[in-house]
Amino acid sequence: MHIIAENIIPELIDRAAAFEAVEAVFAAMARGDARNFPVIREELGHADALYGFKSGFDKAGLALGLKSGGYWPGNEAKGLTNHQSTVFLFDADTGRLKAVVGGNYLTAIRTAAASAVSIRHLAREDSRVLGMIGAGHQSAFQMRAACEQRDFERVVGWNFHPEMLSRLAETAAEIGLPFEEAGLDDLGAQADVIITITSSFSPILKAAQVRPGTHIACMGTDTVGKQEVEAELVARARLFTDEVAQSVTLGECQHAVAAGMISQDDITEIGAVINGAAPGRQSDDQITLFDGTGVGLQDLAVAEAALKLAIEAGKAVEVTL
Repeated sequence: MHIIAENIIPELIDRAAAFEAVEAVFAAMARGDARNFPVIREELGHADALYGFKSGFDKAGLALGLKSGGYWPGNEAKGLTNHQSTVFLFDADTGRLKAVVGGNYLTAIRTAAASAVSIRHLAREDSRVLGMIGAGHQSAFQMRAACEQRDFERVVGWNFHPEMLSRLAETAAEIGLPFEEAGLDDLGAQADVIITITSSFSPILKAAQVRPGTHIACMGTDTVGKQEVEAELVARARLFTDEVAQSVTLGECQHAVAAGMISQDDITEIGAVINGAAPGRQSDDQITLFDGTGVGLQDLAVAEAALKLAIEAGKAVEVTL
């Protein structure tokens, strides 16, 4: 059994490797070669934390395991990331524990990879302005991954707490793009692609604020009750997701489904677009929305990639149980 420490993972797996792993597992899901198991996610009643498990099995890649962890909103003040998690990988042939892999960096990079996959397959080719809603820890990962998919010329951003926008400005500067703070009306009027990455429980972005042709990646809603965009906006868009079952129960589409505005039949798995089994964007005026709920198979895919790279580099710690 191997242990892959959290602190070595950033030097092992880059955005390209994460993108490849996530795109491949989305395609496997759509083919029926991989499936996620029901998510467990609960409030602890302590430290305002949410805790749970995501798990699954990819019979094509033989990735079997789970991610255990959650969200501790007070962690940033302690110098820690708010999301804390660990991935456990098992041998699919025997059920024996194969590896324990630090999950914090992997969660960030796989979430960013998912929105990047949606941008590659759904955003207009001539997209030039990236809109960012949210400036937490994950936002920098999102921006970097997104900017590798289209030739963005500038970034506009909004956050509940404007003092945190410096993270977006600094990240944009590292990429070589200008950054502007914008109100939500202005952001929607300018952006060709919008990424929402917040922990909101009430809609931030409204239907009237989004112009035709926009691609929206909703990446923050992964729990019952969370909501980043207005249900009317969801109903107005052509909808895609990582997994339909999660989208309608705990993803961004949950509210529009509950209101009877859409049904699960209105949502297409992004893997079907990747495989060529379903169309993606069908016109330059169409609003496309990707509901990135975050599935366990994403975590297993990037953890398997990190495990392989760690063993090859001689940085995996082997222990006997």
